[in-house]
Amino acid sequence: MKYRARKENLAPTTLSEGTDMRIQPVFLFDLDGTLVDSVYQHVLAWKHALDAEGIELSVWRIHRKIGMSGGLFTNQLLRETGIEISAERVERLRQAHATAYRQQATQIRPLPGARELLSSLSEAGIPWAIATSGRMETAAVNLASLGVDPDRTPVVTRDQVKYAKPDPDLFLAAAERLGAPIETAVVVGDSIWDMLAAVRCRALGVGLLSGGYGPDELRQSGAFRVYEDPADLLQRIDEVGGRR
Repeated sequence: MKYRARKENLAPTTLSEGTDMRIQPVFLFDLDGTLVDSVYQHVLAWKHALDAEGIELSVWRIHRKIGMSGGLFTNQLLRETGIEISAERVERLRQAHATAYRQQATQIRPLPGARELLSSLSEAGIPWAIATSGRMETAAVNLASLGVDPDRTPVVTRDQVKYAKPDPDLFLAAAERLGAPIETAVVVGDSIWDMLAAVRCRALGVGLLSGGYGPDELRQSGAFRVYEDPADLLQRIDEVGGRR
């Protein structure tokens, strides 16, 4: 992996006061569909890229793949279309998707409560990081809409790990950036791929409905709580350990 742990961001794993002791959680957030309302822009960008390559795939099938790694996306394409996808073609698809997505930058908005949720965690002294399957070339658009500076906030992108979701590498890297054991992490995501990755790295998964997956799908993939969006999670943050 290409990430490095930053000692200045080390997070305490326990807090003690007298004889009381509790685990200090850290929060690891997915980006698209979790903090930023961008899932459908990604779907349309992938549709544009696939059409340019003459690959027919229904929009709903593309939506079901948002959040997984590019490699897994390619494997799914092969299974569903029977088309051989060369490395050169994969790179053309990736670049076409990134270009089409950036052209929609003015339409990208934070989800309700996203900024407030991050600010509330920071004010409470609860460490958090962002871990996204997107590369920085597309994640930068989302981070800008949130007002998050990746030079000052722990952000792990696809560029920094060997495998993306549903492999747990992104969340493991994000926890290491915070200097926290992954077992103390609460992974917040909107897709089944986020929840599967959380289970694989022994973190607690919290699902949001803001990416288009249903509550039963998220729970069956490992979510132990499901909320509507960041605003709903913020109002109930104490339910998942986000106490001051």
